[in-house]
Amino acid sequence: MVNDLDIAKPEKRFRRLRANNTMRRLVMETHLTVNDLIYPIFVEENASDREEISSMPGVFRETEKSLGDRVNECAQAGLPAIMVFGVSKNKDPIGSDAMRKGGLLYRMIDIAKQASPETLVIADTCFCEYTEHGHCGPLTDDGMDVDNDRTLNYLAMQAVNAADAGADIVAPSGMMDGGVEAIRSGLNQSGYEHVPIMAYAAKFASGFYGPFRDAAGCSLGGCHGPKDRKTYQMDPANRLEALREVEQDIMEGADMVMVKPGLPYLDIVREVKDRFEMPTFAYNVSGEYAMLKYAAAAGAIDHDTAMMEALLSFKRAGADGILTYSALDAATILNR
Repeated sequence: MVNDLDIAKPEKRFRRLRANNTMRRLVMETHLTVNDLIYPIFVEENASDREEISSMPGVFRETEKSLGDRVNECAQAGLPAIMVFGVSKNKDPIGSDAMRKGGLLYRMIDIAKQASPETLVIADTCFCEYTEHGHCGPLTDDGMDVDNDRTLNYLAMQAVNAADAGADIVAPSGMMDGGVEAIRSGLNQSGYEHVPIMAYAAKFASGFYGPFRDAAGCSLGGCHGPKDRKTYQMDPANRLEALREVEQDIMEGADMVMVKPGLPYLDIVREVKDRFEMPTFAYNVSGEYAMLKYAAAAGAIDHDTAMMEALLSFKRAGADGILTYSALDAATILNR
């Protein structure tokens, strides 16, 4: 027989504040709202029907005709912004279509702004979707790397083209040294001093991008160029380098900074926000999105619960906003 011991009963100070849902909402420290969410949209050139992306269940390559409907859906859900990615059918060694008035980048932005003028349209400013080799700029003469300095002029031209089309924000994602300064200079010289730059300031050479590259048609593996992007995207092991990259982009004129991917780099998000006190965004990338979808399909998790927990983690880490393919799903839950 076990005798009762005279153990002091704990003061239930923590459980008192968890007693019911209303109490938990009252003392909640971190809040996620639709205002925190940005929806990335893929647009396939010359497509007649929107098509679901096999590696990203629930995400579609939109057509130029369906793009307006999707932008309106985002606006009705209360999302403040979208980001557009082109699936180009007019690729060449330098990505010239992205610099051309009337090219796919220009048309996407124009269609989105006409569909919902109040929705902020963010233009991904990079060349991987428009080059035939899939890299983020033209290659060096020997084809062994991306030509950093040559890319800068093209980035400025691409950003100005996006602003001409009506982009509210330009977001350089190629991690070229000096890219933000070149874009700021180009925008200012062209009368777009008011257009802010959201810099992919700490973008890592990650294994979580695979579904995106399928979606955007920018996978590597052709006969030209290096077989990876490690000469310009960051080593996942490097924390201090990420902080130096962010600082440099801020010095060059970035108005907002981003960490990509998100979930494996929440420590970087927190350090960036604490150190620089700048508007800080995180990209909940395609591989992170796909993991939850496939785990839910296998019956391992409840998708919506895990999704909302993951998105809340970005806010808790200090992110002011989240780019996520779950934005519409999350908005449905938040708007209930």
